[in-house]
Amino acid sequence: MCGMDFKIEGGRKLSGSIDTNTSKNSAVVLLCASLLNKKRTVLKKMPRIEEVNRILEVLESIGVSVKWKKGNDLEIIPPKKINLSRLNMQSAVKTRSILMFLGPLIHDFKQFKLPHAGGCRLGKRTVLPHFFALEKLGVKISTSENSYKISSDKLRPAEIILYESGDTVTANAIMAAAKIPGATTIKFASANYQVQDLCFFLLKFGVEIEGIGTTTLVIHGVPEMNQDMEYYPSEDPIETMLFLSIAATTNSSLIIKRCPIDFLELELLKLEKMGFKYKMLKHYKANNGFTNLVDIKTFPSKFKALEEKIYARPFPGLNIDNLPFFVPIATQAKGTTLIHDWVYEERALYYKELSKLGASILLADPHRVFIEGPTKLKAAKVICPPALRPAAIILIGMLAAKGTSVLKNVYSINRGYEDLCSRLNKLGARIKVL
Repeated sequence: MCGMDFKIEGGRKLSGSIDTNTSKNSAVVLLCASLLNKKRTVLKKMPRIEEVNRILEVLESIGVSVKWKKGNDLEIIPPKKINLSRLNMQSAVKTRSILMFLGPLIHDFKQFKLPHAGGCRLGKRTVLPHFFALEKLGVKISTSENSYKISSDKLRPAEIILYESGDTVTANAIMAAAKIPGATTIKFASANYQVQDLCFFLLKFGVEIEGIGTTTLVIHGVPEMNQDMEYYPSEDPIETMLFLSIAATTNSSLIIKRCPIDFLELELLKLEKMGFKYKMLKHYKANNGFTNLVDIKTFPSKFKALEEKIYARPFPGLNIDNLPFFVPIATQAKGTTLIHDWVYEERALYYKELSKLGASILLADPHRVFIEGPTKLKAAKVICPPALRPAAIILIGMLAAKGTSVLKNVYSINRGYEDLCSRLNKLGARIKVL
């Protein structure tokens, strides 16, 4: 695992090929979903990242046996009885994923408590959609200063209209419905990659799910999940986008393998219209048998700013986590790019950090930045923002900036990317862990 600071010699063109790893967001959803199964679950080729480590610490604290096997396979065996009184609060409050314990645990406990969710500091992220969804299934949730109190007498199938089309709330509602016999309909569901991954996983247990990949899901729950199971999580479109952004910003020719193309098509189209040159080399299926993958070759390109603003939407829109990666690319595009990050109250503020590397960024308000380009980026010393994608785009800027930069306190990068510095060094980057 990488250390706490990176020293980066930037301004180098990169070359070679790199694989897209398994998805962070799919990994944490599936770890939570493993609590539904009373027997052994093996999740194959899991990413060894800090976000996964935090969930594992929570699982182990409540009595779940967790073992890393050869090739980053992870074996999860539940105890006869989960002990929530021993829950590792310190790890739980560091991750927003703790919210996704709600859906599985309502099947084991009539009453229980969970600590408030943490994760990236991106302004106030509401948890009410989770409460509203689960209440429809017969769950009561109240909140105190430090915890959520959950109770349920009798769970029942229902029609749920999601208050917000979010990934974690959709996953929570699916996991809750998966063990309630009868048909639960979820409307305005997220159809994003980690939600589809969860659905493919549950199919293996006999849960029938209609509408995978759409915004209306019908879940036909099963009373028990009690079988040894192996599953390959799918690849991470957000990691692919990181590599695409690196290739574009450093003007490099790279081969990026195992790209989940269904979740990148719009991003690639926008980049194409900005002048990005690339070629798809081969199409094939992921190890889960469902997700479509491609290998992408990038070429040095000249970029121009898009006339329209670049903004994100729930899938099938441009991915909310991919939006930041357009920021470093926009610094190399001729003209003015407007990036509108409407989802998070504070994330656009972090984009301004790239101005420390010489980028011309005007903050219009907490959600919008105007980026003037092209600009030659220069080396600097910057402290990582406490948020994963904003931290990653500073790293991209440093790879493109001539001279020696230092990126301090890279925990937020380690949360989401496995062994990133050594993987980039194999492409010709010079990143030293301090």
